[in-house]
Amino acid sequence: MQRPSNRSYSLRGNRMTRAQTLAINQHWASYGLVIDEELNLNDLFPDKKLVILEIGSGMGEATAEIAQVSGEVGYVAVEMHQPGLAALILLILEKQLSNIKLIREDATYLLANFIADNSIDGIHLLFPDPWPKNRQHKKRMVQSEFVELVARKLKPNGFIHIATDWQPYANWIKSRFDANSSFSGGIVARPSWRVLSKFEGQGLKKGHSVTDYRYIKN
Repeated sequence: MQRPSNRSYSLRGNRMTRAQTLAINQHWASYGLVIDEELNLNDLFPDKKLVILEIGSGMGEATAEIAQVSGEVGYVAVEMHQPGLAALILLILEKQLSNIKLIREDATYLLANFIADNSIDGIHLLFPDPWPKNRQHKKRMVQSEFVELVARKLKPNGFIHIATDWQPYANWIKSRFDANSSFSGGIVARPSWRVLSKFEGQGLKKGHSVTDYRYIKN
């Protein structure tokens, strides 16, 4: 599978601060992964009870905080924005975290080409870009094809947890998962592990309501 032409992310500028550049240059080999063959996420953290694939870690704030309070879980953050990955490395160093690995790749491409079927414990998709305009809807991460791909890659009883503060996107997500018989689940209460990120706080100040979904592979 080729990288999708309708990207679910914006390729923002990659200008980095001096600290971010140093973080990438000095520490990528310790925390970053270059994927050129099939990857088993559990092999990255053999001492953890489960390993979560986090799609779109942004600037890493929420990822680092979640990993800090869930030390028994391993996290693999997939993000295309290099300054965001560098910022996450700085947070890993600051918080002395040992349960995060980073991948710079398109998540759909990674799943389709380098992750074995029935191999993932869980996936986090927290506040993906809602692409609110009608002409942009084809760019949304959650499409019927993505739901089918996730169904193939999760282990039986594996899960995907999605959070969004854009109600039209919440409705969109529900309709696509409800249409796939591989999943059961739906809206859940905000989980204790999901820290309040700066991004989410800004949405709440604007009056946005946040919807959490958790879908289990049957």
